[in-house]
Amino acid sequence: MKVRKKKRPLTLLEIMIVIVLIGLIGSVIGFNMKGSLDEGRAFKTRQAKDQIQDILMLEVARGTPFDEVIQNREKYLENSGLVKKPREFLKDGWGEEFDVRADGRSGGSIIVKSAKLAAYERKKSEKLGKPVADAEEDDN
Repeated sequence: MKVRKKKRPLTLLEIMIVIVLIGLIGSVIGFNMKGSLDEGRAFKTRQAKDQIQDILMLEVARGTPFDEVIQNREKYLENSGLVKKPREFLKDGWGEEFDVRADGRSGGSIIVKSAKLAAYERKKSEKLGKPVADAEEDDN
């Protein structure tokens, strides 16, 4: 005759410990994901800034005046054939419109800025405790 051992059910304390551990792990993952999302937005913004600047400067190199290129930037981005949705492309990773203007210095160029990117980079450099030269402010 076999003796069966009675299965012991989980106690309330054991269930509560498992729930707390799952919550703790979930909050750590969520906290780390926020940093990853911000870094992704910053990367998208940096890439878009460079591309917008390059495309618009190509149009200036073709002989179009700076003011006209800046004023009709959406049209010139679309006509380049490199941008599918120029209205969306003119927004940074946070959904804010880029500030596009002509550099007043001799020779001239087009400057593309994002206030949200500058704030993110400032916040990131403060968090690291290292003074990092802010390229956004140097372009003024």
